[in-house]
Amino acid sequence: MSILSIILLFIVASVVTLILGMLLKWVDRKVTARVQYRVGPPWYQPMVDVLKLMGKETLMPVTARGTGFLLAPVIALASTAVASAILWYAVFNPEPGAGFLGDLVVLVYILLIPAVMTIMGASASGNPHAAIGASREMKLMFSYELPLFLIIVIAIARAGWTLQFGTILAEQQATGSFLYSISGVIAIIIGILCMQAKLGQVPFDLAEAECEIMSGVYVEYSGPSLAMFLMTRAMLLALLPVLLIVLFWGGLTLSILGVLAFLGKYVLLVALVTLIRNTNPRLRIDQALKFFWFGLTPLAILAVILALAGY
Repeated sequence: MSILSIILLFIVASVVTLILGMLLKWVDRKVTARVQYRVGPPWYQPMVDVLKLMGKETLMPVTARGTGFLLAPVIALASTAVASAILWYAVFNPEPGAGFLGDLVVLVYILLIPAVMTIMGASASGNPHAAIGASREMKLMFSYELPLFLIIVIAIARAGWTLQFGTILAEQQATGSFLYSISGVIAIIIGILCMQAKLGQVPFDLAEAECEIMSGVYVEYSGPSLAMFLMTRAMLLALLPVLLIVLFWGGLTLSILGVLAFLGKYVLLVALVTLIRNTNPRLRIDQALKFFWFGLTPLAILAVILALAGY
């Protein structure tokens, strides 16, 4: 690909992912409102919220370390935009060698950056509530990343130990989706729960916990800086279901039925995220760690063993 093509891909993927993420945020808020017997916001409300914040001043507390505090949301948003370009390119080019060598590994590392930047920005704010939120976010990240990594190993192993999205998708189109196996079913269940934690959604919204630590990691953020964190979260909501579909559910087939099937899978995963968020109480940090380390991690190890055995 030429430099111009790469820049164009980055811009289009970022804009599409942001718009899609904002619409999904509205769906999430609308469903939540209906569950609580409220009307809910209009479809454009998440976009209005972001635009309103972009027009306000960024207030920085006197206790903050300016560089880390201001750079964190910028890097978080930029890394998510790069991840969107890599993932959408893989979705629309499901052939071996279509991406670059190790694009899966690069994407996994890039998707770590928003959480790391959230921790860095909260720690740089100098606020005690933000420090508690940063501590929780760090512990949570260390807990859910292990089972998430293990289920990615399942996709890698079943595709012949490749680290490229194109080969993983080509293998599924040739032999069937990895989901239709015992290890695949276990993997996608674990993936949905890890996605919930990566998005900071209930029951894993420990780093924000408005009623406990007043939005925690975001308590000192305002204006464009807060808007960038909100856009990052919205883009992750749009991207993570796509990642699970690519790894375990066959990706996208460029036909009418294929597009409809992809949309159905996508809507189902987003609906599950919303359902989990509205039917579970927030866990304590110790409960969340036990859930991932002593619940999901052994289950993920079992799934890896089953995948290696061909099940």
